[in-house]
Amino acid sequence: MPTASEAGPEQATAPDPTATPTAAAPTPAEPEAQPIEAVASEGVDGQWIVDTSVAEFNYDESAGTFVGFRVEEELASIGSTTAVGRTPLVSGSLTIDGEAVTSVTVEADMTGIITDDSRRDRAIQSALSTGRFPTAIFTLTEPIDLGTDPGSGGPINTAAVGELTVKDITRAVEIELEAQLVDETVVVVGTTEVVFADYDVTVPRVPIVLSAEDHGIVELQLFFTRSP
Repeated sequence: MPTASEAGPEQATAPDPTATPTAAAPTPAEPEAQPIEAVASEGVDGQWIVDTSVAEFNYDESAGTFVGFRVEEELASIGSTTAVGRTPLVSGSLTIDGEAVTSVTVEADMTGIITDDSRRDRAIQSALSTGRFPTAIFTLTEPIDLGTDPGSGGPINTAAVGELTVKDITRAVEIELEAQLVDETVVVVGTTEVVFADYDVTVPRVPIVLSAEDHGIVELQLFFTRSP
């Protein structure tokens, strides 16, 4: 999946869950920490599911649930910039057992990817072959250590080791994460760097783009609530 960060592969931070420009418009913000008051839970054990109703998706403001990418590119009109693509069509679940996350599966429908330019959108859909392979999937392969008190409401910095599947090609990845329990919602943001050729993805070419990097950043922002 293409993506890169304007500031490089830095760790994103958990936002408040309550919280299609032109090619020359400012790059959409990365998920960013907000002043929030965490509320301790009765316990975090059990299954949690991605809940897209917690916060409305907004491309420009990095709001809501999404999976996306950042790629550095050179435009004919404005020079160096960052291409950002995001899809809000995300589903998945995680299971917490004591002080560890024992399973995670997240699926992103890549046919829902939007950027700041429809010409780029079409090229990305073609590069990802979304007509044949619409879904990107992350599956956890090792438990995630949450520390001694995961239900306290404090931020947790950790990593998720697993497998990312794009275009039916599966590679091992490690996603840097920050997670926080906020008002009975588990907020998770994360990033990992990928090389497009590893997934048989060729950097798309469109008239407005002079050049683009052959690697990028996959980013995610997810809101989990308890499974009914």
